[in-house]
Amino acid sequence: MSILRTEKITKIYPGTVALEDVSASFDSGKVHAIIGKNGSGKSTLIKIFSGAIEQTSGDFFLDNSKLSFKDPIGAFKQGIATVYQELSLVQGMTVAENILIGRLPMKGKFVDWKQTYRQAEALLKGLEVDIPADAYIYSLSMWQCQMLEIVKAMSYNPKVLLLDEPTSALASHEIESLFKMIRTLRKKDVIVIYISHKLHELWEIADTCTVLRDGKIIGTVDMDQVTRVQVLHMMFGDLDIKSRPADLKISGEVVLSVHGLSRKNKFEDISFELRKGEVLGIAGMLGSGRTELLRAVFGADRADRGDIYFSGKKITNPNPEKMRNAGLALTPEDRKREGLNLKANVRDNLCYASLDLIADGAFINKKKEGSFVARQIGDLQIKVPDADDPVTSLSGGNQQKVVVGNWLNIDPKVIFFDEPSRGIDVNAKQQIFQIIWEQSRKGISSVMVSSELEELLEVCHRILIMREGHIAGEVIPENTNIEELYSMCMGGDKIG
Repeated sequence: MSILRTEKITKIYPGTVALEDVSASFDSGKVHAIIGKNGSGKSTLIKIFSGAIEQTSGDFFLDNSKLSFKDPIGAFKQGIATVYQELSLVQGMTVAENILIGRLPMKGKFVDWKQTYRQAEALLKGLEVDIPADAYIYSLSMWQCQMLEIVKAMSYNPKVLLLDEPTSALASHEIESLFKMIRTLRKKDVIVIYISHKLHELWEIADTCTVLRDGKIIGTVDMDQVTRVQVLHMMFGDLDIKSRPADLKISGEVVLSVHGLSRKNKFEDISFELRKGEVLGIAGMLGSGRTELLRAVFGADRADRGDIYFSGKKITNPNPEKMRNAGLALTPEDRKREGLNLKANVRDNLCYASLDLIADGAFINKKKEGSFVARQIGDLQIKVPDADDPVTSLSGGNQQKVVVGNWLNIDPKVIFFDEPSRGIDVNAKQQIFQIIWEQSRKGISSVMVSSELEELLEVCHRILIMREGHIAGEVIPENTNIEELYSMCMGGDKIG
């Protein structure tokens, strides 16, 4: 049996103690979850394990051998492999080439392709992964790519495998395939360390859970001995989990109406109405067409046919500028690639959608800009010492607030929220939900897409079910439980 353990690991940045005297141990044959809210120190600890950064003081050991390395290559050589949330596979290469990249079997000066595919197939079979070795990466789904990243890491026979948010972009049925693979790893006596914001997953896949808060170890518990409420209390202390407030009233006024909207191979014949102040959810598995529908209504992608009416007026040939001017906002699924300019500061990122509102001719009116920025930082409680700080310095939750604040500065009538809670902790999620509810109080309507179906039941007035590009049903959260919602999204009928 192998054991990875730390002794009083401390990491100090100028003005900040990211980790303080962290001592913990992780043994093989188990899946160990490490959790904590943003800023808790879990990312710092994982970066130390993976060789991305060095601790300020303290030591860590693998099988009683003290580890010391200055970069990820050094960690890799000493038996620690990391699979990050961002995939590193080469799209134009085959599965086998990606698994064995940099060490393809050679026959003289040429690649031994038979041996390459033979080795890759053996690795895939050993981890019970049913993906053809000769398939190209671009033809695979996200969950298949995530599994290949793990196969690639395990091909080096590491003793420790770090999994950083491996299910963040996966739907529930895809997650179960990934969990099956992780359970296979557990049987192979690997130390699996699992980082996730999805608390409900922990009871399905983890054996233990180590909780960090404010850079300190709060405790390690066995998953079969702890409840969700107890874990949340360890993470946050006293945390008030809100449900949708009773005072959110829906007007009879229809602000957005979609009729027969279709886009080839994405969705077909979609019709729905959105009322003033309503929070409408769209549930469905990955690939059901949810995101593609939002993008088409916003004009980011062109629909093949169908009609869109906004505030009673038909919108012909919609594009983002036209829809923005009409009063529609879209916070995208991938905030880092599409919602933010990562090279810019918080101030600029809060003003991109409203540049015409703060400009005097060709120049920015600094007074107006300052007012817009201050309003969103204050109203959304964005934690940033200075608006001129880079947006990359913020936590995931605060980055998401910047994305939302950028659009709130145009005073929209309707906001599309595509996966608004992805990659943020429980406390930050609650803050995002409060923002959505506060907009509802102001008469602003929202459409929310989330892979976390529990969130839709918690946040929305009404939920549309999308399946294989079609609207398959509609439910009211008060009359639906999570099992029924999952069943409908995956092709079953409403229970009862």
